[in-house]
Amino acid sequence: MSKIYLLPISCFLLFQLTFIITYIASVLQNHVVPDVPYISDSATYSPESCIFGQLINTGCVLLGLTIYIRYRQIIHVTDHHESLKELVDKINKRSLYVGLVSCYGISIVANFQETNVRPMHYVGAFSAFGMGTLYFWYQTIISHRLEPFVSVKRALYRIILSVFCTIFFFIVAICGIISHILFEGTDPRHWYPSDGGWRYHVASSVSEWIVATIFSFYILSFTDEFKFIQFEHPEISFVIFDVEQVDVRMLVESADEEADA
Repeated sequence: MSKIYLLPISCFLLFQLTFIITYIASVLQNHVVPDVPYISDSATYSPESCIFGQLINTGCVLLGLTIYIRYRQIIHVTDHHESLKELVDKINKRSLYVGLVSCYGISIVANFQETNVRPMHYVGAFSAFGMGTLYFWYQTIISHRLEPFVSVKRALYRIILSVFCTIFFFIVAICGIISHILFEGTDPRHWYPSDGGWRYHVASSVSEWIVATIFSFYILSFTDEFKFIQFEHPEISFVIFDVEQVDVRMLVESADEEADA
């Protein structure tokens, strides 16, 4: 297993293609207006909701593997450089847990549509974007502390992505709440300027697309570092039982049970 670097590339391509395909399908089906709907609004109704759910679930598996491999990569570096262990060991573990929670949140968003189970959809969205942003900050801190194992340019690139991701995440949340308070229409999937809260809605939905794109580019930044990783298949150990001894034990136990009866 030497082409580990294909994992972050696959995540990047899969998520971006999923967003684009579901957006085009939802517009063609007249399920949303083409003026920058939320990503989840583009995947509310079938058939695009089915496509979105299937592809995003696949992407979550790939993303979870990427996060775990990144965690093991940092462990390998610190095992060979004890001076770095105290600097990144705890943060590395936290980043693993936070990253996996973010993956699970993305899966919840894909499978619990806003029109069907709204509370779960919002919980998933907060877990996906909130925990994902926190994961990026953990990885940014790790990148800076692992210099020169991580180049200065790449560490700076990650801190820039983290800053923008944080800013647009708060814009999504704040403007999204305000826009829904001001909304006077009947269907948020067909949100027009006359329905109220239009500017806040556009600011929130555009920011959501930006955050999702930043997520993809941040994961893509692991590609070069993953080129130096190779995984070996795990060893499998078989436990061999003595069939005669097992038969004797079963006979003794059955005889004891009959005696007690």
